[in-house]
Amino acid sequence: MDRQQISCLAHVDHPVASPLDDDSVRLLLRHGIRPGAERVLDLGCGGGEWLLRALAAQPRLKGDGVDVSERALARARETAIELGVHERLTLHHHDAAGFDSPHAFDLVISTGAAHAFGGLLPTLAAARTHLAPGGRVLIGDGFWERAPSQEAVEMLGDLTDLATTVERVVDDGWTPVHGHVSTRQELDAYEWSWTGSLATWALDHRDDPDSPQALAVATAHRSDWLRVYRDSWGFVSLVLRRTAD
Repeated sequence: MDRQQISCLAHVDHPVASPLDDDSVRLLLRHGIRPGAERVLDLGCGGGEWLLRALAAQPRLKGDGVDVSERALARARETAIELGVHERLTLHHHDAAGFDSPHAFDLVISTGAAHAFGGLLPTLAAARTHLAPGGRVLIGDGFWERAPSQEAVEMLGDLTDLATTVERVVDDGWTPVHGHVSTRQELDAYEWSWTGSLATWALDHRDDPDSPQALAVATAHRSDWLRVYRDSWGFVSLVLRRTAD
């Protein structure tokens, strides 16, 4: 199984592929979509859940989503048709870091996808190229809530504490106008869903040749979460505006 297939199976029951509950997503989108907004872009959209919720809430809005996973994009198309928003949604099978568009966007979203750009600040640099004057960026990324072990650092990368994370964003020319730090309940719910959905698929498809690998990945991920990074990793979502627009 490749990473994209595993991710799709793991996010079946938690389509917002970040540790956020429905109320948090709704509030973040409300702060991100300014009055009169016309276009929204999601870089690394996965199954398109952020876009689908934005389009369902804002009948005038048009959305573009970019992702390298054909499987995830197919799921986004199917859900968009079910919700009746497919005519306002355009999906691009493309590397998010190299995506180019003729449009400027009132909101650029990228949550939990910083790895595709090489980190938080490169993600913001990519978002900046797509942003209309006065537009906003909704970004979500991890941080160290407590001092991590060396094993956690090797596993999750070069993160910093919350204050330093926000300071780096500000020093890069952005001003936060809203933010949300995921609660312990949101963090745990996300990890239980990720591991549980993948394990459930494996147990329901025991005759599938990929079943043993899926179960092994779910088991290893659950162990890493509980033993290595559960007590140190956090997730912050920020709605940002350019300080000098």
